[in-house]
Amino acid sequence: MTEIEERLRQTPRPARTPAPISELQSSGDINILILDDDTATCSVIQAALANRDFVIDTVSDPSMIESVLTKSNHYHLIILDYVIPGLDPDQVFNWVKEYQPEANIVVVTGYPSVDSALNCLRARTYDYLTKPFQVDQLREIVIRCLESKGLLRMTEEALRESLGAAIRERRKGLGFTLSNMSERTGVSLGYLSQIELGKNSASIETLYRICLALGIKMSELFTAVQRH
Repeated sequence: MTEIEERLRQTPRPARTPAPISELQSSGDINILILDDDTATCSVIQAALANRDFVIDTVSDPSMIESVLTKSNHYHLIILDYVIPGLDPDQVFNWVKEYQPEANIVVVTGYPSVDSALNCLRARTYDYLTKPFQVDQLREIVIRCLESKGLLRMTEEALRESLGAAIRERRKGLGFTLSNMSERTGVSLGYLSQIELGKNSASIETLYRICLALGIKMSELFTAVQRH
């Protein structure tokens, strides 16, 4: 193992954390439906996901759920309480499958069990969250879901900052200074500094040189960006 490989092995890798909602943008409105007989829970979830691109509907009356799902609204995501008085979970899943086939489902439940978890797997729900849940945890799941559908992407500013942070982290993990990187890439020290600070966009050629100097592929660099 080379000295550089040993340094990288010892450098902790951050866990995957989606960007905050404020750092993401979409090409249009994203329609989200919250189905929970507890109006307080609906309000908490709605507040947690507040975003100019999100159009959020909430339904707490079980008798209204089927009619809402049959409307012409195209929902991208449905956040569903697993236990809704008077309704069988399978019945609700079937309604979603029939009327909103393109929607992902995130289930929340105050009564977690192996049976309910397995039932959600069979229904191909995106995730399963138990109450009481952390608001940040729910927000992370929602962002990850919408990103996977291609509905959310990082803003240009957030992308520059994340890219710069990933480059800086890799460089420091290797023990390189900015001067070392300038020598290895042929890119001016000032330009490299601006890239790492997220103040300037790097061209494809410059990113290619940086990746060569850091011993990684460009695809690996953008994978690292997704972790920030």
